[in-house]
Amino acid sequence: MNNEVTLVATAAMGLESIVANEVKQLGYDVQTENGRVLFQTPLSAIPRTNLWLRSADRVKILVGEQKVTTFDELFEATKALPWEEFIDEEGQFPVSGKSVKSKLYSVSDCQAIVKKATAERLTLKHGAGSRMPETGAEYKIEIALHNNMATWTIDTSGTGLHKRGYRVGQGEAPLKETLAAALIMLTNWKPDDPFIDPFCGSGTIPIEAALIGQNIAPGFNRSFISEEWPMINQKLWDNAFEEAEDTANYDQPLDITGSDLNHNMIKISKENALEAGLSDLISWKQMQVEDLVIKQNNGYLISNPPYGQRIGDKKTIDKIYHKLGLIMKENPSWSVYILTAANDFEKNYGQKATKKRKLFNGFIKTDYYQYFGKK
Repeated sequence: MNNEVTLVATAAMGLESIVANEVKQLGYDVQTENGRVLFQTPLSAIPRTNLWLRSADRVKILVGEQKVTTFDELFEATKALPWEEFIDEEGQFPVSGKSVKSKLYSVSDCQAIVKKATAERLTLKHGAGSRMPETGAEYKIEIALHNNMATWTIDTSGTGLHKRGYRVGQGEAPLKETLAAALIMLTNWKPDDPFIDPFCGSGTIPIEAALIGQNIAPGFNRSFISEEWPMINQKLWDNAFEEAEDTANYDQPLDITGSDLNHNMIKISKENALEAGLSDLISWKQMQVEDLVIKQNNGYLISNPPYGQRIGDKKTIDKIYHKLGLIMKENPSWSVYILTAANDFEKNYGQKATKKRKLFNGFIKTDYYQYFGKK
């Protein structure tokens, strides 16, 4: 088995640079493309990136990439890939697929062909009778076709990386944990700065802030599909978890508050924070935005308020934005970051943003309005 692999950290549209930055901070050289960040690494990067990447969707092994326009080409190209370097003799290898703007548009046919070609290659290399038993660890293969370019990957994460393992409850329109972390990483917030989310919902943004503030690895509380793979020595996993434990700063004091109008959401937030092991670090309050009182200077307000697109009625929301704008005008040292799909947010808030950034919240096109405080 080759000890070097090419990994792909997948990213939501608009978050590629954040993911690339995180991978670089772990010490790997990156190449950033649309929706993904590629990096050549030793096997030890599989446990480390799964544990540490806050804004990536998942980490995959890139097995191959090549242009294909016929089913024969797809079969031969798949069979030529070194599957035996990754999948052990007993391995299960389900195949999923997608196809965009490609001649081979039947996803089910592509999946079946990739499955058959991979099985032939593995049988040939492992010499395991007439077929693979598929009773062991799971290796999820994906064949993705885009403009006739085929990409073969194996997923190392299993459940998406946004599933941190702490969310026991959620509201109607929960923010993905990966996007919540990215919203914080797009600011200059430091763990010593006061932090408020006045529309906290089920508490995702404050919880992600606390994890960042104490440098706790976001994957510390969960497991990954590749933990079962014989190719990754258990010691590499042990080392990665040990590194996460050693570099966490549990003594870092934090001043993080999450508030929401809905008392049920505050109850859920508390439960989620408890599950994340952060219950003493975040203050939760049930209140409406006009009751927000800011006592310190140089803080950060980061929030994903209701848009009126999924929840809430537009007139009420316009009023909420207006009230928030008036409160924050009285606190010019604070930096304010708001993710919303409301096109007229600046008008209702009463001020033009210092910067705006286009982001997707699921399939909803949003803007991230950034107001830099005067320190």
